[in-house]
Amino acid sequence: MSLIPYPLSRAVLFRMDPEAAHDFTIDLLARTQNTPLACAYSQARVDDPVTLAGLRFPNRVGMAAGLDKNARCIDGLGAMGFGFVEVGTVTPLPQPGNPRPRMFRLPAANALINRMGFNNEGLDTFLANVQRARFRRDSSPMLLGLNIGKNAATPIERATEDYLIGLAGVYPHADYVTVNISSPNTKNLRALQSDEALDALLGAIAGRREQLAQQHGKRVPVFVKIAPDLDDAQIQVIAATLQRHGMDGVIATNTTLSREAVQGLPHAEETGGLSGTPVLEASNRVIRQLRAALGKDFPIIGVGGILSVQDAVSKIEAGADLVQIYTGLIYQGPALVKASAAAIRELRATR
Repeated sequence: MSLIPYPLSRAVLFRMDPEAAHDFTIDLLARTQNTPLACAYSQARVDDPVTLAGLRFPNRVGMAAGLDKNARCIDGLGAMGFGFVEVGTVTPLPQPGNPRPRMFRLPAANALINRMGFNNEGLDTFLANVQRARFRRDSSPMLLGLNIGKNAATPIERATEDYLIGLAGVYPHADYVTVNISSPNTKNLRALQSDEALDALLGAIAGRREQLAQQHGKRVPVFVKIAPDLDDAQIQVIAATLQRHGMDGVIATNTTLSREAVQGLPHAEETGGLSGTPVLEASNRVIRQLRAALGKDFPIIGVGGILSVQDAVSKIEAGADLVQIYTGLIYQGPALVKASAAAIRELRATR
């Protein structure tokens, strides 16, 4: 049970600049994880195991990528009761990301806008941090997803090279790998979701994964993270391409470029991806269409707009097998993790 009421912590953090509050939180988690001070945010993990893509997830609620870009806080996040934690996005080389300010709160909408731009310390530092994590020592450890992307300076025509470098680097250390082609904050990245580009990228990733599986003696599942700003035809093409190249799952969705739900609010017109409550229905629409296109057995992780247990349940009802939280953790705190996992378990028990 967490010792510090989150509304008190949030009141302090929300008086800070959003990115300063983010950096402070990451530093605090990194310093206190695996120490007695972790009791300030630790809570028991809900037991609701499910096997997907050959992996046994301890429960169906995960931490989305983006919060811990450099894999510094894997154990600290795991202590909050997540069944799985995804860290990154990591790029082959370090990069500073976009100029500040680049993160904005929209409290009236339970939302954030960010244009961070894959700021991270690069693959070597990322992997060193992953290897320092202790979570695998648990008798029933959570799972770890490692999220890879391209460097901003890499031309889009050579994006595949960056993804193959990232895949080879993280492969030995990941329970699953996520290919992020949906951030709106790296120029032209979403163009990789188009049919020909996606076909070429996933074909290359599938081929390299087979080589890595033989080299390391294990087959690590690969998921692809897509955007909410896709029309019906684009979703159909993506679904077919995922299956054609033997991808193991899809994460739906990343942040949205739409501002329809936040018009008139302070910061609403800032460039970047919008997350939180305004993206819930757009994400759920994509999940429903993916489930119809992919059939009942293809793994789908639903992410986007989970600010309550009802939101988490809505993703499962839309067709997701698992869910991930990010903005909801910032607004609601760790209690949302446990409550959502318990609600999803209860939903499944009544079906």
